Amino acid sequence: MRKLLRAALGAFAVLGVAAGSAHAEDKTIKMGTMSWEDLTPITGITKKVLEDAGYTVEVTSFSEWGIAYAALAKGDTQVMVSQTDYVAHDYWDKNKNRLEKISPVSHGLYQGIAVPKYVTIDSVDQLNEAADKFGGKIIGIEPGAGLMRDTANAVSAYGLKLQLVEGSTAGMTAALKSAVDRQDWIAVTLWDPSWMTQKFDVKYLKDPKGVFPPPQSYYWIGQKGFSEKYPHAREVMASVFVPITDITAINGAVKDGKSMDEAVADWIKGHADLIKRWEDVKKG
Repeated sequence: MRKLLRAALGAFAVLGVAAGSAHAEDKTIKMGTMSWEDLTPITGITKKVLEDAGYTVEVTSFSEWGIAYAALAKGDTQVMVSQTDYVAHDYWDKNKNRLEKISPVSHGLYQGIAVPKYVTIDSVDQLNEAADKFGGKIIGIEPGAGLMRDTANAVSAYGLKLQLVEGSTAGMTAALKSAVDRQDWIAVTLWDPSWMTQKFDVKYLKDPKGVFPPPQSYYWIGQKGFSEKYPHAREVMASVFVPITDITAINGAVKDGKSMDEAVADWIKGHADLIKRWEDVKKG
């Protein structure tokens, strides 16, 4: 009987070790990000906090939401930051059965049509009155951006006679700078957080029909099951919250000549106490 009892206890011990190993949390996180000025700082800051918690973080950068979401759904990456409510809602909705929300990480993204403050109109519904002064155009960015979709909806909703011009962020920025330098009228698609709202004295046109979304939140999202498989990593990530004004400041530093890595490192150095509080709260 004693031999049987010892054998049974030994078997349970082996099973316990095996179960513990099966549930041991992997220490490598595959993180995706879009190469955009609002998402890169959040990614860099959270990467630092995870690394301090003992994780190895491998970051892959994407240029299009469709590719980024496909990589996350397939498991090529495990987590990324996204604005699931509006900006990337279509991609989230298409893939949400294979994904999960982990935690909010920032709030305050706003997108709309902006003009220099010296322009004497204040609302989207006044654009037609001054269409000639704007050259009959609203200068846009990349055609796949959610902002372009919303602006196209605004053109339709307000019956605007101005053409929404597809292009690039760089092209829009150059056009805005050129117009401001000459004090010309210009209407552009713009967003916060952006260094451009710091650099140029602009205002968003009021949107009385509510075509553009209200201020949006950023979320860490992951492949379905991530939080269960990585409970400590999930807690570490959930402790991080980066104010939208800090994201804008980081991008202002980049515009002034720092690399994004340098700007993020300087922010982390300047907020060491905050980082420590995040890490202390979620120590495993």
